[in-house]
Amino acid sequence: MVSDSIRSAPPADAVEGWVDGLACTLPTADQPARLAEFETLFGSSLRDVRREEPGLLRLHLLGGAAVEADARDLTAREAECCSFFDFTVNRAGDAVIVDVRVPQDKEIVLDGLAAQAQAALAARA
Repeated sequence: MVSDSIRSAPPADAVEGWVDGLACTLPTADQPARLAEFETLFGSSLRDVRREEPGLLRLHLLGGAAVEADARDLTAREAECCSFFDFTVNRAGDAVIVDVRVPQDKEIVLDGLAAQAQAALAARA
């Protein structure tokens, strides 16, 4: 379930455009594949998404060691092309918590990631 602490969703193009050429060094041709990787992770294991504070998004995943490994791999690759992201991945049993921090000037990118996560939860409802 999506937490009430999430702000209203950004425009639909933010869901598809949070990986953009202005903030990310990932080649434009590779950006749809990266979005799909997040979509797959969210679609298979996301259980909750919370905006803990303006520059912090917390993703609650379920799936244990395999999901943790997938989340660590994906977030490490994302941080390589978008160095403003600060990802922390922790696991307790089958729960995996991914904290995503960004500086104030990149909160719109975090809004887009939150919107993608919200859309994935809504699709399963």
